[in-house]
Amino acid sequence: MELEIRDKVFIVSGGASGIGEAIVRGIAAEGGIPIIVEKNGERAVALCQELNQKGSPCLAIEKELNQAEGCQEVVEQVVAQISRIDGLINNAGVNDGISLENGSPGEWMQSLDRNLHHYFFLAHFALPYLKQTRGSIVNISSKTALTGQGGTSAYAAAKGAILALTREWAVELLSYQIRVNAIVPSEVFTPMYEQWINSFPEPRKKLEDIQHQIPLEKRMTKPTEIADMVLFLLSERAAHITGQHLFVDGGYVHLDRSLNTLH
Repeated sequence: MELEIRDKVFIVSGGASGIGEAIVRGIAAEGGIPIIVEKNGERAVALCQELNQKGSPCLAIEKELNQAEGCQEVVEQVVAQISRIDGLINNAGVNDGISLENGSPGEWMQSLDRNLHHYFFLAHFALPYLKQTRGSIVNISSKTALTGQGGTSAYAAAKGAILALTREWAVELLSYQIRVNAIVPSEVFTPMYEQWINSFPEPRKKLEDIQHQIPLEKRMTKPTEIADMVLFLLSERAAHITGQHLFVDGGYVHLDRSLNTLH
């Protein structure tokens, strides 16, 4: 299937590892131009150099996104160097464990800076250019917005807000033919997830217990499977899809847990 994204320019926040890296690699494989926005500049540059060596153009931008000014600078740099923006993938964030019981108001605000505010900032500053290209926005949310997890109030609140903003922006941007959708991952085995698993006394058993709760194939979702859905939503193949929350999770959120006793 031809996705028709060749030579189009896509900003990917948190684009140098995990889900973001898979999205960047997918864009490059389809002939698009990924903009890797990452606070870890060395990792972003290394990925961009690897893609360049394979003949894929890209741009690496080292930037902290917790302030509006940084997000504005990202957009300005992209436009100065490439002159267009065809899509924005809001992905950067971290499940930082700021809870109701043990988190402070200051930590709450810092978590929202890490996980929510830059979604708005990047979209706000990119919007004039997305209007020109009739581009697309894809927001990466999380199952925690719907299921809860415990001990991560700020992250869950941010991810819930992201789902609300997806619907709000889809309505607001209809007249510009800018589509806005969200992906809701559940259990995706990324380097950050592996680090969390390894924090348990018996990491392998913890991982097996989690996988057993995933209805389809009893396995984790692959970052590339999230990326494939993102690429579809960015493409003209999804030209009439907007305001949607799409779950790529092997049935984790919506299928009855009693299935685990049957399969």
